[in-house]
Amino acid sequence: MEATVKWVDGALFVAESGSGHAVVLDGPPDGGGRNLGMRPMEMILVGLGGCTAYDVVHILRKGRQPVADCQARLQAERSEETPSVFTRIHVHFIVTGHGPLKEAQVKRAVDLSAEKYCSASIMLGRAGVEITHDFEIRDAGAEA
Repeated sequence: MEATVKWVDGALFVAESGSGHAVVLDGPPDGGGRNLGMRPMEMILVGLGGCTAYDVVHILRKGRQPVADCQARLQAERSEETPSVFTRIHVHFIVTGHGPLKEAQVKRAVDLSAEKYCSASIMLGRAGVEITHDFEIRDAGAEA
């Protein structure tokens, strides 16, 4: 895996992945930025959310669950001292089904992602970040 991060101006950078996708990173005005993109630590949090949500959807679909939508809502706390690393992250999944989803299978998908498959979550956990998860199940038909 490769990536390039190129400085543009102030605190503005453009990051490009080895697969050719780009994203803008920037800082707040008080840090020399113009608030034109996500902060690098936000990207780490978003990466964790994308990694674990991908796993949950993949596991549920493989288990033939009628998944219609999956959101991972993340809340993070950071250390007061420098470096201001993550100390806690909570991931709340909202999993919506076209018809009833089995609670046991959603729980299993969340647990498997956290304990076995999500590289980002496991890496951060090994670095000392306390990561917790919970979930709720919604019915797409009930929301219409």
